Amino acid sequence: MARHRRAILAIQWVIVICYTVLVALPAFLPHPQAESRLFSSDFGATSFVDPNQLGNNETIRQEKAPALIPWHDKLVLFAQFAFWGIWWPFVILSIMLMGRVWCGVLCPEGALTEFASRHGRGGRIPRWVRWSGWPLVAFALTTLYGQLISVYEYPKAVLLILGGSTVAAVAIGWMYGKGKRVWCRYLCPVSGVFALLARLAPFQFQVDRKTWESHPARHDAVDCAPLLDVKHLPGMSQCHACGRCSDHRGAVTLTPRSPNAEILSGPPPATNEILLLSFGILGVAIGAFQWSVNPWFVWGKHTAAEWLLNHEMYWMLDESPAWWLLTRYPEVNDVFTWLDGAAILAYIGSVALVLGGTTLLAVRTSARLAGVNWQRLGLGLVPLGGISLFLGLSMLTLGQLRTEAITLPGLDILRGALLALGLLWSAWLGLRLQRSATPGSAGSAHLVAAFMVWLVPLVAVGSSWILIFYVW
Repeated sequence: MARHRRAILAIQWVIVICYTVLVALPAFLPHPQAESRLFSSDFGATSFVDPNQLGNNETIRQEKAPALIPWHDKLVLFAQFAFWGIWWPFVILSIMLMGRVWCGVLCPEGALTEFASRHGRGGRIPRWVRWSGWPLVAFALTTLYGQLISVYEYPKAVLLILGGSTVAAVAIGWMYGKGKRVWCRYLCPVSGVFALLARLAPFQFQVDRKTWESHPARHDAVDCAPLLDVKHLPGMSQCHACGRCSDHRGAVTLTPRSPNAEILSGPPPATNEILLLSFGILGVAIGAFQWSVNPWFVWGKHTAAEWLLNHEMYWMLDESPAWWLLTRYPEVNDVFTWLDGAAILAYIGSVALVLGGTTLLAVRTSARLAGVNWQRLGLGLVPLGGISLFLGLSMLTLGQLRTEAITLPGLDILRGALLALGLLWSAWLGLRLQRSATPGSAGSAHLVAAFMVWLVPLVAVGSSWILIFYVW
């Protein structure tokens, strides 16, 4: 990777061009017709009776020429499938399996913000950009807004959210950074999520500090785009795995490791990382995946509508005035009311508070009982969080395939196996982290109690997915 930097740059610009076309162009095209399909070439043949050809006792049927699906319908459907059927679920999976290679090699926003920073004014990074709460706030706000304007279904919403994020990345790159990825390090809405999941990567760039120190002092600095102190690189959490530091001073080497190594022996995370894991990944995200399939949500909204009518609060039932406030596409009979928007926010917020609050309380209580650092113990939930995100995003993939009349055999079994993997992996990590404080106390009452409390968030999250996949 270090030797073939030009090839990587060429790949990045190809992706930037494809990304720009798929984000921007569909937003200005007509919405696909209801019968349009991505993997079919026409709407299907229809037949009709020609009355001029009828005999006394015969019916002559003539095949009507099939109508081809317009190219713009195909493009819109392809962009939708590319972003939500392939890109996002498998980016999440790639982060867990390969670290943040997506960020360092393939991400169009990363390439654009770095390019802009190399040709911008190179200002000093202000303190507000470095605020540690941005990963949680940006992730939560982007997810909530995306649900309100139906980002999974409509190209205009995609252009607003993904395109708006890209414009912001370029602006931040132009203003600050001096050739670095300031946006990626501090402000990207999914950077914090990727940082958590990358701790599971089965390799790392390991630094031999003795070799580093023994190398001649006069040496070019590492061109580390995410502004990391490579000499003291603790793991793969913030590393973009771009390969630029490989063999620097003869001390940086790509080496395999256990997927559990950084969680079990790495430095404790910041409190904001565990808040993002608890309230963001295991709270807001699950609520966003859940509300559209929950029959209780529909019942609650209808009950609220009846109450509003009885109390003559009609304004809450008014339709959205603009698609960028709440979903508004009357041409396909999809228009949100203010009640819809309030119900979505209330539901996702409630799920985030219940699941996130339960998770945080259980982690802190379990850590206190076991006598371990609660932030480090919280990292034990990363496998469950990553698999939860993949399961939720793959719902979009499978929904789009179902529209194309494509079904996958054994889907329920596969989902159950992935969920079981996440639950068992996090349960095992939690037990290992708890026992690390008191190595000889496997049967102590405190450790047993700590593990029982640790299972509470696992049961809560697992039950949420069971409801989605097997009950609702």
